[in-house]
Amino acid sequence: MSIAHMEVKQSIGFASSHADDPFAAMDDIMAQLGDAPLAGAIVFCSHHLDRDMLARAINRRSEGVRVIGCTSSGELTAQGYDHGSLSVIGFPAAAFHMASHCFLDIDNFDPGAARAAVRALAAEAERDSRHLGDAVNHVALFLVDGLSHSEELLTMTIQDALGDIPLIGGSSGDDLAFRQTAILEGGAFHGRAAVVAILSTPRPMHVFKAQHYRPGEHKMVITGALPHERIVTEINAEPAAAEYLRLAGHAGEALGTEFFAAHPPMVRAGGEYYVRSIQSANDDGSLTFYCAIDEGIVLTVGEPVDRIAGMEALFSDIRGTIGEVDRIIAFDCVLNRIDAEQRQIAHEVSQLYRRNGVIGFNTYGEQYHALHVNQTFSGLAIGT
Repeated sequence: MSIAHMEVKQSIGFASSHADDPFAAMDDIMAQLGDAPLAGAIVFCSHHLDRDMLARAINRRSEGVRVIGCTSSGELTAQGYDHGSLSVIGFPAAAFHMASHCFLDIDNFDPGAARAAVRALAAEAERDSRHLGDAVNHVALFLVDGLSHSEELLTMTIQDALGDIPLIGGSSGDDLAFRQTAILEGGAFHGRAAVVAILSTPRPMHVFKAQHYRPGEHKMVITGALPHERIVTEINAEPAAAEYLRLAGHAGEALGTEFFAAHPPMVRAGGEYYVRSIQSANDDGSLTFYCAIDEGIVLTVGEPVDRIAGMEALFSDIRGTIGEVDRIIAFDCVLNRIDAEQRQIAHEVSQLYRRNGVIGFNTYGEQYHALHVNQTFSGLAIGT
């Protein structure tokens, strides 16, 4: 039976599979999802799966249903932190409507044309969701190529066009290979692409952003950079990698993903501190970042806070805002996962995710309203 022919089921559907064969994985997922008709679905998948086969498998089982998705650097499933899986979130047609638009060739992104397309999408969502009732809420889910270096421009442009509709999303990943990530829309996977989907429902929805770090005492000034490549060549007029290690590290430590996750640079903007995560240390002594960076920016080395206590407070606040939670669709930076593993709290974090209905994926960056941010736990909470 296909996704398009199911009995009504009110709760948001979720299923995942670790089958290596995409067709077997989709069969496994369909057996878990049950028979409720869906208004739309979101797919998060390991980059190890064959994308052409996976697209065919998804298309075979999703006739008449709008499906978007992306490759990941880990998934958030019923197990909490998960890896190497195919995951599907299904929105029941009885309570949801989903409309989407894909931006291809984002290396040549046209902001004017994009604004027009997003405004048309918002009008379509408003018109076609009226059957759900008089008080319908709208949220934009945004997925973008995590290697494009285009997130800031796209996020700002699309949120501007959306007006009062809040945007939340994540950058696609490929398990820290940094070679190729992909966006799923229109029945195919696309590189150098992004997709925005407007989810509409009478249920309460709430977008949020949280981070697990606070600014420390060590300051750094970027004195040399290649902004278009997100590369910092000098910090405090010294080779960037060596100076960052001197300020953030201890004797015997070496730069690497675990170090970057534990000591994230932070920048102050608009009275708040935001993480500016480092992707890699390069052979020439420079640093490549996950986000826009430029000369003259003052960075502070971040320090960890009590993640478990902070997240328990976050989930409590979410319940206070929307009441009983059906699901939380989360965009959780891959560096958060790595840091949790290094601090040996990954199991505790996974338990917390399971108890609070968290599903989603590990990202190369997160989008919150008009901002592209790093090393956050961001997402959309949907009530019952």
